Amino acid sequence: MGSGLIGSSVSGLQAAQLGLLTTEHNIANVNTAGFNRQRSVQATNPPLSTGAGFVGQGTHVATIERMYSRFLTDQVDRSQTRASELDTYHAQISQIDNMLADPSTGLSPALQDFFAKAQDVAANPAQLPSRQAMVAAGQALGARYQSLAGQLAEMYGGVNAEIKATVGSINSYAEQIGSLNQQIVVAEAATGQPANDLLDTRDRLVAELNTLVKARTTTNSDGSYNVFIGSGQQLVVGPQVMRITTTPSSADPARLAVGLSTAAGVQEMPEALLRGGSLGGLLQFRSESLDQASNDLGRNAASLALTFNAQSALGQDLLGQSQLSSSSSFSPNFFSIPSPTVIANTGNPPSSPTVSAAFVTPPPFNGNFYTDLVNSDYRLDSDGSSVTLTRLSDNKQWSGPGADVAVINVQLASDPQGFTLAAGPLLAGSSYLVQPTRAAATDIAVNPAVAADPSLIAAAGPIRTSTGTANTGGATISAGSVGPGYPAAVGGIPISLVYQAGELRNFPVGARVSIDGGAPVVIGAPTDGVAYTSGATLTLLGSVASSPPTGFSFVVSGLPNNGDSFVIARNAGATADGRNALALAQLQTQATMSGQTDSYQQAYAQLVSETGSRTRQIQVSAEAQTALLAQAQASRESLSGVNLDEEAANLIRYQQAYQASARALQIGASLFDTILALGQ
Repeated sequence: MGSGLIGSSVSGLQAAQLGLLTTEHNIANVNTAGFNRQRSVQATNPPLSTGAGFVGQGTHVATIERMYSRFLTDQVDRSQTRASELDTYHAQISQIDNMLADPSTGLSPALQDFFAKAQDVAANPAQLPSRQAMVAAGQALGARYQSLAGQLAEMYGGVNAEIKATVGSINSYAEQIGSLNQQIVVAEAATGQPANDLLDTRDRLVAELNTLVKARTTTNSDGSYNVFIGSGQQLVVGPQVMRITTTPSSADPARLAVGLSTAAGVQEMPEALLRGGSLGGLLQFRSESLDQASNDLGRNAASLALTFNAQSALGQDLLGQSQLSSSSSFSPNFFSIPSPTVIANTGNPPSSPTVSAAFVTPPPFNGNFYTDLVNSDYRLDSDGSSVTLTRLSDNKQWSGPGADVAVINVQLASDPQGFTLAAGPLLAGSSYLVQPTRAAATDIAVNPAVAADPSLIAAAGPIRTSTGTANTGGATISAGSVGPGYPAAVGGIPISLVYQAGELRNFPVGARVSIDGGAPVVIGAPTDGVAYTSGATLTLLGSVASSPPTGFSFVVSGLPNNGDSFVIARNAGATADGRNALALAQLQTQATMSGQTDSYQQAYAQLVSETGSRTRQIQVSAEAQTALLAQAQASRESLSGVNLDEEAANLIRYQQAYQASARALQIGASLFDTILALGQ
């Protein structure tokens, strides 16, 4: 009985001691990140069979158990990876929002100042200071576009640097997890007990990995983890670690992509598969917001330059030069911009042809010009039997048989995107990235010739009209306006139209005359006439087909008498004429973008509004996700967290158990001494 009592007492002392050690371990790690509360799990020793029944032999600690829930931990990891993704996205897009919306550094003030200076030229076309001020305002506007584009370009560089650093951290965590896998397998195989602290460390590393990229884990039979990222790409398999790396994108070498290192080389991973964590936030921000802002700013710059140049080409400069002039020094373009960018995929077959793109000349509309450019990149592919152009913002496609891009240009003529393509026959398996507007804001500038000589600003109209000096009627002729292709319409100037018997006659033979935009009347002889209607718009059609038709348009109003003449001639010596400068200034409020729907400032305001809305949306989502993360962490802490009050109670409980077992041991020893004394 004595030995049994002593043995039971010793087992109780040992169990209480382990309980105290476990409790103290919990208290010491109350502030340790990723620590899961532990508890000692006791079990009874096998009883001793006697004639009086089974007598207990005390207790033992079966294991030290981690208070751990895989479900709650996975819930925290999922919430954490989404919260990190949104936080990173918000931190990046906030920079664009602040930059675009700044009233002093944004685009709107520079646009307003430039068009105000164009108005000054329209009011004072003969004064060089007003022309010089317009050139200076144009240079300031170009510098503002370049500054904004430069800041966006710096953000691309910053994103590349952060992606590289994040990938390095992911690899570091992967190596640590792989090393811990091996340590856990060895420790648990040697003792048959869970390596709790090592398991905690591994789970903490997985949690920190989820702040960088969404990671999913599975558990092997030996207790090691497999870690998967993306669409199931293996990052860690037991002790083995697969490395990911950064590599220049095959579609755009200036853009870093994430790839998986294999024995065969680096396998580029699609961005859509890498979601979650700061890496997912960076990639999503770049593809959604940064690309859109860069393309939209470039679209604004390209549309401004193209439409302003188109109207400028219809004018006459202070030297009397225009499209009607034989001088080659006429500068129809006020702005210069680069052509659309086309980047060949680095994986294209050898000897693949070079593909180029060109902006479509802005078509006229209601005395105005507009572009059909959109804020998207495009991908041109060939499989050998057909070519396909894909708009990457919404995956809309234009496709046709053969290997010639001409079939794509035919489709773009009826569904215009603001550019055309040119290339030799494409090879099977070739791919090209087309960026129509990305570089426009970076390189927009005032035409160097105009900047050097402001007298080359085409402020005047190239055509003037007048009534005959011998007219006896009361009819008048408007100053008129020119449209694309007008030189072909007035090739026979001066033209002296004569009113006779209800008609206007003496048009150049071969001329085509449209009345109020109707079907043209072809002039076969000088005696052929056009019915006269007071106030009707007559258009001598030019060489450019458009709707409404363009060329040279004018209006004769009033009651003419037979023999009255109306003269159309070159606008010689028109130093005080500001008609074309006025048309240039009016472009500010015209629907020049988005297919006749937005002005420059409206399109820019829409970019600012969309960026602000998305920034706010991401912020709200991030705040909501942070709250969900806090709830998930609270749920896990309720099970796994250390409660100091509870641990203090456990200390007292195990202390009392230890003291009671020690007292029992003392009694057992006293009984044993008594038995020994009886035998003496």
